[in-house]
Amino acid sequence: MPSSAGIIQDLSFAAIDFESAGAARGVTDTPIQIGIAQWSPQEGFSAMFDSYLHTQQEITWAAQKQHGIGPAELKDAPPLVSLWPQVKHHLHDRVLVAHGKGTEKKFLRAFPGHGFGPWLDTLLLARAVWPQEREHSLGHLCRELALTEKISALVPERTWHDALYDAVASLCLLEWMIAHLDLCRVPLASLLQPDQSGWHLKIKS
Repeated sequence: MPSSAGIIQDLSFAAIDFESAGAARGVTDTPIQIGIAQWSPQEGFSAMFDSYLHTQQEITWAAQKQHGIGPAELKDAPPLVSLWPQVKHHLHDRVLVAHGKGTEKKFLRAFPGHGFGPWLDTLLLARAVWPQEREHSLGHLCRELALTEKISALVPERTWHDALYDAVASLCLLEWMIAHLDLCRVPLASLLQPDQSGWHLKIKS
């Protein structure tokens, strides 16, 4: 597990995103797609992995409208637990990144005692950098920073609410913030506990 004292430029990051069947009354939400992308300040973007996931739960209308994943896409999809070798390979010994990490941490409980981490939440970072903004969604931030063209080039023929697209978008946002806040040579701890008092002063509105 990477240390919080490690220097950012020497670390490797892995963003993870899940799309889900959607929350329904009396039913626990389940993942139906996983996307993982790797990035480091020294090597840039590298390996990527994604898969649809088997579920016995019916996909809610609202969830299907958002991500466009239905029964046809999930036919013959593997269960999440069967993907342990691939998930471990992509996440082990890397700083985990997610935009609003709660969902991702919850679904990774399918692997008890996995030991992945530490977790870096780009949503919390964005709120520290742009406290005056009313919206901090991943799509809004990437559009405002003109990052969507780069994201689409890295994962062509995909779009928002595709798990791999959103994972890559989280890393593009992280890359932008590290560069514009000049954070390459500071400890990881500075990202894990965002400086709410001063970061936004370094970025022009």
